[in-house]
Amino acid sequence: MSATSPQTTLPTRSLTDNDGDDAIPDEDATEVTKLFHERLQAWKHACGYLEDYISATEKLYSSNSKEYEKVLKSVSSPLKEGHHFDQNLGGVAGLFENIKTNTQGLSNSNAETAKTLKGTVLPTFERLHAEIKHKTKELTKGAGKGSKNVDKARAVSQKHIELLGRHTAAAHSGASVKATEDPYLLQRQVHHRLNKQVIEENNIRDDMLAVQSNFSTFEAHVLQTFQTGIGQFNQVVSTQAENSRTLYGDMVGNIQRIPTDFEWNGFVKRNASVLIDPTAPKRAVENISFANQNHPSSQPLIAGSLERKSGMLKKYDAGFYVVTPSKFLHEFKTDDDFAKDPSPENSLYLPDCLIGAVDGVKFNVRGKDSSGGALGNKLAMTKEYEFKAPTPEVAKQWHAVIARITGAVSAEAPTASPISPVAAQPAESATPTSATSTTATTGVIPAAAPAADPAVAPVEKV
Repeated sequence: MSATSPQTTLPTRSLTDNDGDDAIPDEDATEVTKLFHERLQAWKHACGYLEDYISATEKLYSSNSKEYEKVLKSVSSPLKEGHHFDQNLGGVAGLFENIKTNTQGLSNSNAETAKTLKGTVLPTFERLHAEIKHKTKELTKGAGKGSKNVDKARAVSQKHIELLGRHTAAAHSGASVKATEDPYLLQRQVHHRLNKQVIEENNIRDDMLAVQSNFSTFEAHVLQTFQTGIGQFNQVVSTQAENSRTLYGDMVGNIQRIPTDFEWNGFVKRNASVLIDPTAPKRAVENISFANQNHPSSQPLIAGSLERKSGMLKKYDAGFYVVTPSKFLHEFKTDDDFAKDPSPENSLYLPDCLIGAVDGVKFNVRGKDSSGGALGNKLAMTKEYEFKAPTPEVAKQWHAVIARITGAVSAEAPTASPISPVAAQPAESATPTSATSTTATTGVIPAAAPAADPAVAPVEKV
C-alpha cells in the first residue's frame, strides 16, 4: 500500500479547501432528540389540558347539583302576597309546585353526570398521559445516550484537528518537530478519530430514524384515544343536556297550559276599585301652573326674530332675540323651550351698551357679552353687534325699546361704528308703531308691560 493511500480512502479536512463536509458539523447532535422530546411534551400537555377540562367539567356538574339545591330553596317558601293568585289548580300557585319537583330532578341528574365523568371518561385520558410519559423516558434513555457519545467523539476530533493545525504551522516555518508531532502522523490520527465520530453520528441517525418512524404510529394512537375520550364525554354531557331540556320543558308546558287571562281576570275583579282608569286624560305642560308663573319680570319687553352679522364671512344669521325687564338683550337660536334647555348664545346688559341710529332695517349695538361665567365676563371684549330686522318698522320698534335702556345712544348709522355716546334717549326715528300693526305685519311677539323700575321706563307693547 502506498504512503498516500490513507489520504485517498479516509475522510480528510483541508485547512484551505472547504468544499467537503465539515469535520465538526455546526448542528447539535441532540437537536433531533430535543425536538422529539419537545413534541412528546406537547402531546402530554395537550392530554393534560383535556384531563383538566374533563375534571373541571366534572366539578361544574357537581357544583351545579349543589347550586340547584340552593335554587330549590328559593321556591320552597310559600308565595309572598299569595292572595294575588288563584289558589286553584291550573294557576300560578300550581306552577311553583311543578318547578320544585323539576328542580330537584335537575340537582339529581347533575350529580349523576359528575360521577360518570370522573369514573368513566377521565381515566381514559389519565392512562394516555401515563403512556406519553413512558415514551418520553424511553427517548431520553436511548437517544439521549447516543447524543452524548456523538458530542464526546466530536470533542476528541476537534482537539486533534487543532493540534494538527499548530504543528503544520510549525513545520511550514521550518521549526523542528518531534516524531509524535509529525503532521503526517497527526493527520492520520485525525482520520482515525473522525471515523469513530462518523460511526457514532450514523448510529444516532439510525436511532432517530427508527424513533421518527415509530412516532407516526404513536401519534395516531394518541389521537384515536383523544377521539374515544371526547366521544364518551359528549355522550355523557348530551344525556345530561337532554335531561335538563326535558325537565325545563315540563316547566314550560305547565305554565303554557295556564290561560293568559286566568290570573288577570281574577286580579281585576278583586281590585277594580284601585286600578287606574284607562280613559283618564294624560298630563300636559300647557295645563300645569306654578308659583310666579307669568310674573311681569318674566315677560319680555320685546321678542322676535332678527338677523345678526357674524362669522368670518360676515354673513347675517337669523336668531331669536328678547329684551327683558332685567335690562338684558338675549340671543337664542330658537324660541323652542322644549327641544333643549334654553341658554342664550349672547347676553348684553343694555345699561352698559351703546346703540346707534336706525338705517332702514339695520341698527348696531356696542357692548360686551355677559352670558359666560364670572371669569368669562371679565375677559369679554367690547364689540359691535350689527342687527337687521325684517322691515324698517320692526327695526324702529327694537331700537325704541333698546334705546330706553341703554347707557348711551349714538346718531351714527350702522354703516359706521358709533364714535362717541350722547345722552341716553331714543332716536327720533325709532318711534315704535302700534302693537296691532306690528303683530299683524311682522310677527314680532308683543311685549308685556315691565315691572315698575325707576331705571327703565315702561315701553309700549310691540
